[in-house]
Amino acid sequence: MINLNKLFLSGKEVLPLVEGGKGIAVSTGLSAGAWAKAGGIGTFSGVNADAHDEDGNLIPVVYKGKTRRERHNELIDYAIKGGITQAKIAHDVASGNGRLHMNVLWEMAGAEKILHGVLSATKGLVHGITCGAGMPYRLAEIATKYNVYYYPIVSSARAFSALWRRAYHKFSDMLGAVVYEDPWLAGGHNGLSRTERADTPEDPYPRVKALRDTLRSLGLAATPIIMAGGVWHLNDWKNWIDNPELGPVAFQFGTRPLLTQESQISDAWKKKLLTLKKGDIYLNKFSPTGFYSSAVENDFLIDLKERSERQVSFEVEGSETFNTPIPFGNRGRLIYIQEKDLENVNDWKKQGYTTLMKTPDNTVVFVTPEQSAQILKDQIDCMGCLSACVFSNWSQGESGTTGRKADPRSFCIQKSLQSIAHGGSVDDNLMFAGHGAYRFGQDPFYKNGFIPTVKELIDRICTGE
Repeated sequence: MINLNKLFLSGKEVLPLVEGGKGIAVSTGLSAGAWAKAGGIGTFSGVNADAHDEDGNLIPVVYKGKTRRERHNELIDYAIKGGITQAKIAHDVASGNGRLHMNVLWEMAGAEKILHGVLSATKGLVHGITCGAGMPYRLAEIATKYNVYYYPIVSSARAFSALWRRAYHKFSDMLGAVVYEDPWLAGGHNGLSRTERADTPEDPYPRVKALRDTLRSLGLAATPIIMAGGVWHLNDWKNWIDNPELGPVAFQFGTRPLLTQESQISDAWKKKLLTLKKGDIYLNKFSPTGFYSSAVENDFLIDLKERSERQVSFEVEGSETFNTPIPFGNRGRLIYIQEKDLENVNDWKKQGYTTLMKTPDNTVVFVTPEQSAQILKDQIDCMGCLSACVFSNWSQGESGTTGRKADPRSFCIQKSLQSIAHGGSVDDNLMFAGHGAYRFGQDPFYKNGFIPTVKELIDRICTGE
């Protein structure tokens, strides 16, 4: 057994084991409640969570609005109802044990409205808010208003310093902990900075040590740090536990809770997790958020990769460099590409990729007519699920647009994540996972396809394995 001392988090002593929140109906109240009941911190997602009616039936998400703005407001209403539903389920399952947190993304649509809507209706049910994907400056103020602890998710000491200087120093009493999410190992969206390379991972220890040094310099020496991303066996982290250099540390598990009895992902998804190999999960830049994200390679991701590979630069007027005309659009208007790209263009057209779609970067991608029709439909059907979307050019600001062209190299993330969360294909949708997910197939705990309860998983984690 690993010697795990309890930590005081969100107003109570709990095991330093945190369930990582996974959005779009993946981290539910059932799983979060079970994690809290076992003595840790359970986390349900407030990112478009499933709402239930009075009889416990799933409320289908059907958008009736004719405009993006109308659908955006509908989405926020659904999200608030879903967050309230999952908070109540988690509270009932936890039975007063552990602590319960809600996870949100700052870059999701209407993050502030959703936080206010859920927290105002769930007083006493939610003990903490974890929030990343952006710089959530107003998180502390909102959480404090409802007497709830806040847990910013950062990937560097520098990011926390910026948050502290701008806003958090005013609300220090309700800072529960700081979540360090490793940008190379965590699942979902990752906080790589512009100066960091996706293909050059860094050791998390010096980065967390730098975060602890920053916290000490701000008078926050006793504030716990939650290590997130790449955490599987605690035996791998023995030198972090009770380490005076790092101070109080808890560990967040985002991927392992997917494979439990309480996890409500599909059986096909669970079976897929057991077959993954090292290298099947990697960072990609296709997300409409503009962030890198970590996902499993499948047909969906391969299609996005190949779509971007079928791409050439162009100009609307010919020049010495762009001297080769090709027809664009239904009217066959000419655009000009470089002569060196013509052979590839002709090959792509022979393979059926005959439709050209412009990107915001003065390039065109080549897709099939059917792919083009689906991309355009998804862009038109946009429900404004993000604060700003690369794929559809939606923005929740007054203008309703980012001011850039919609990007056909990306995809509707809401559509795909809703699909896979509710039984859709694990091959034809985005499948987020942490980089350690391949370990399901190597860990003897899951031998012969064994799927534990949350309690069995936490008991196993406490052994160090």
